[in-house]
Amino acid sequence: MDTRKVIMTDDAKAVVDTLREKFGELIFHQSGGCCDGSSPMCFQEGDFIIGASDIKLGSVYGCDFFMAKDQYKYWKFSQLIIDVTEGRGASFSLEIPMGVRFVVKSRLFTDEEWNDISEERKST
Repeated sequence: MDTRKVIMTDDAKAVVDTLREKFGELIFHQSGGCCDGSSPMCFQEGDFIIGASDIKLGSVYGCDFFMAKDQYKYWKFSQLIIDVTEGRGASFSLEIPMGVRFVVKSRLFTDEEWNDISEERKST
């Protein structure tokens, strides 16, 4: 059973591979704002300032993944699945010029999975 808080589809991994070739190390941030602000955004490491109101949920495919604390309250019991879809978003995320955009899908952890998650990870 995979109880990581954030995972990524193979299609999204392929986009990350392309972006890494061009930009190097990457991070993801999900702010929880309206419109495209609620989509996971990909940045070159160092180009986005992580603030005191952000928490690190972990790493996904070698990229640190951050989310606004207030947004995380709504996603706490869910596994986030980073995927990609065709179509340009209206954000500053690095994949936009490729004609695709990252999207987040989610699923609730089962009771069994939630019980297996360490207390530290539950409170993240």
